Amino acid sequence: MANWRHRVWRHLSSSQGAGYSTKPSRINKTMLNDLRRIRPMIQRRIENRAKDYPVQEIVPVAKDILKARQNLLTNVTVLLKAFPVLRCKFCSEVFVGKEGHLIQTCRSYIRRGNNRLHEWVPGSINDVLVPVESFHLHNMSQGVIRHQQRFDYDRVPAILELCCQAGAIHPEEILEYVKVHDSPQISDEEFRSISTEDLKYVGANALMAWEKVRAGLKKLLLVYPSKVCKRCKEVHVGPSGHKARLCGVFKYESYQGTHYWEKAGVNDLVPEKVVWHRRPQDPVVLVNEGRNYYGHAPAVVSLCSHAGALVNNTRYACEMKPQGLSYPLSNSIPNHET
Repeated sequence: MANWRHRVWRHLSSSQGAGYSTKPSRINKTMLNDLRRIRPMIQRRIENRAKDYPVQEIVPVAKDILKARQNLLTNVTVLLKAFPVLRCKFCSEVFVGKEGHLIQTCRSYIRRGNNRLHEWVPGSINDVLVPVESFHLHNMSQGVIRHQQRFDYDRVPAILELCCQAGAIHPEEILEYVKVHDSPQISDEEFRSISTEDLKYVGANALMAWEKVRAGLKKLLLVYPSKVCKRCKEVHVGPSGHKARLCGVFKYESYQGTHYWEKAGVNDLVPEKVVWHRRPQDPVVLVNEGRNYYGHAPAVVSLCSHAGALVNNTRYACEMKPQGLSYPLSNSIPNHET
């Protein structure tokens, strides 16, 4: 079969006036020899580049991110005690309110249908602040993580890994930091002592902390490289992505599950999780017929707005439509089949 293929290619190349050879190209051999010769120099440059980190001018920014993140987790935990958050049982839809909406946007493959009603269950803080994890590196100059080494490295929140590489956390203390600070608790007695005015203050603080975290990450990403997979949104904090073959996104699954890395942004490390936002002029239950009237907002911003935080002057006011018209309910809410 191989000889027949070579004969065909020789015939085609000879008919077009070009030569055909089945032997390895001398140019490829020359390039391979050059790569072997300069490989030690490339490795030395990578090791020397790691000596410039952490950048001392950026360390205060990373520490401010840690403080704002801790403040954000604590305030959101308090708000979840007062304002329930619901999530869909079959898809990733989230809604802030006591009753879920009737907008037909459920597209889960489990239900074998598109544009179906959601089936709501109680949510948690992970539905408001979506956790994004990455591999914890011991130092920036270490080798690329292979597929066989994927269980030898711990998984930590990507924000903490970025702040760790920026010098705000010691690499050996990051796991202890996660256990202590990532699960804030508030008792029922402490929550009962919070008044309505205090909830407004908590919501305003949570919104301010959210903006501080995102603004600080934007500065850190200009100095410390981070990668995100174009297909599955896997995040890796480091100069180059890992080689763990974990990318399996059905239609876009690549060969052997390898990731397709590109530069990461703020939304890759801190997803906004946009949800339908219920305004004061909207009905108690959002209906499918009025979806063009309703606004959207990140889940944490919608939660802070329900607590009384002022969001009309923020950058989210355009998509939230605070002064927009509501859907006129001339008839009763229709019954939809689930």
